[in-house]
Amino acid sequence: MATEASHSRFSWDNAAIVLSLCLGSVCYGYNFSIATFTFGQPTFYAYMNLTSDATQKSLYAHSNNMIDTVLGLFSAGAFLGALFVAWFCDAYGRKKSIILAAVINIVGGAIQAGSVNIGMFIAGRFITGFAAAMFVTLVPIYITEVAPPAVRGFLVGQHGASFLFGYTLASWISVGSFFKGDSTFQWRFPVAMQVFWPALLLAFVRGIPESPRWLISHGETDRAWDVISRLHYSSTDPAQFFAREEFFQMTSQISADKETYGGMSLLDMFRKPSFAKRMMASALVMATSQLTGNLVIYSNIAILYKGLGLSSSVSLIVSAAYITWAFVCNFINSTFLDRLGRVRSMLIGFSGGAAVIAIETALVASYAGTNNKPGLSATVAMLFAYITTYGGFCDTTIYVYCAEIFPTHLRAKGMGWSVAVFMLATIPYLESFTLGYSVIGWRYYLIFIGMAVLAVPAIYLICPETKGLSLEEINGLFGDEVVVKLTGISEEERVKLEKAVEGDRLAKQDEATNFGKDGSMKSSSHGIVSV
Repeated sequence: MATEASHSRFSWDNAAIVLSLCLGSVCYGYNFSIATFTFGQPTFYAYMNLTSDATQKSLYAHSNNMIDTVLGLFSAGAFLGALFVAWFCDAYGRKKSIILAAVINIVGGAIQAGSVNIGMFIAGRFITGFAAAMFVTLVPIYITEVAPPAVRGFLVGQHGASFLFGYTLASWISVGSFFKGDSTFQWRFPVAMQVFWPALLLAFVRGIPESPRWLISHGETDRAWDVISRLHYSSTDPAQFFAREEFFQMTSQISADKETYGGMSLLDMFRKPSFAKRMMASALVMATSQLTGNLVIYSNIAILYKGLGLSSSVSLIVSAAYITWAFVCNFINSTFLDRLGRVRSMLIGFSGGAAVIAIETALVASYAGTNNKPGLSATVAMLFAYITTYGGFCDTTIYVYCAEIFPTHLRAKGMGWSVAVFMLATIPYLESFTLGYSVIGWRYYLIFIGMAVLAVPAIYLICPETKGLSLEEINGLFGDEVVVKLTGISEEERVKLEKAVEGDRLAKQDEATNFGKDGSMKSSSHGIVSV
């Protein structure tokens, strides 16, 4: 008989799948972050006829516009990529979608590395943005669909840690390239590495199976059982009670959901209250992560440090250290999510981040543009404090939460919607930050503070806690039916469940026997039981 402890079962097969998929997260992180450090390379400005010298007013204004366009069109491509993959990965599977994303990423990276003008570079950024959104949508979905409930936060959280690892790789590769001198290698080599990571992913992804929940939703239950039994095999459970219970829960819930809500479009999801609440919760979480300043600070960190009076080389090194620390914080975030909970973690992170940004605003207002070393040091330190709160409590959590609150047949649409909102929320900031910050300075930070003040109470009121529940049981938090419950049931209910699972297994054996006798598949009724 399976127990609650079984829900924490973790196998080396789980680990291999997660590590392979997280190469996609590395691709997203590297794609996004490399622009930040390219803007810190003097030879990029020289080659593209741009300047970071504010005394050259006309060219400086043009340069700021081009930087904002590079950042903004990456997000625009990502917005479209998120919507595309929401359809594609439901129609053709999670695995084929990962492969397609890697190919698109390689094309975009190659265009950027070979750019002969800023327009070509921008086009390449748009394409890699499209691929990046595919990765950032797909990886949490896939890991969510193979992870045991009790450690799902940790496993899906590796997506958040891995894309920060991609940020970190971009930062230190760029720092190393900076010291190659006055050659375009200084920026072309780090940009060209955008081709390497998806190529590595293509080599590894061939060995991972398709998502079992996607297989079930497309009628391939035999293949799905092969995956589930392999992922949850344990010598202490040779009869595979846990695997059979989970498989029974999956097939029952997915069958019931498809029968009731099959064919539901993205627009239809806004019409049913339980799905509309999910859409609102995911949009709130994703928008808050951007409207409170996270990605703007990431994207412009090298520029911000140069604005505080640091040299190009020092600003690149400090920026790389900042992102390395963010990677550590994101990993730490993943380790306690299954104990602290998703919603509580976000509330702590967004509230703490707003408090830190308030202090940062005061410091920038007082010391930016001065020679006050203690004041400037405190300003730099506050940016590290900000990423400690955001990375330590939010950056991993938002992907875990949004990937798990949608039912299987709508998860791709829901996660695609979530990432599209995420990217859409970045566009106004990324398109305007460089120019806006150069005009109003520290006052720009006030927007971040105001957004956090509004968002934190909204998250508390709208977002239910999901930790410890199976994906199918999360339905109940939003008012939908839970067909089979595994978590928190009594001994009597568990005995009833075991009988239902055994009956389902015997019925399938009869099907196979009947098929073998007369060469035709005879349907059986797989009892769906709520315990």
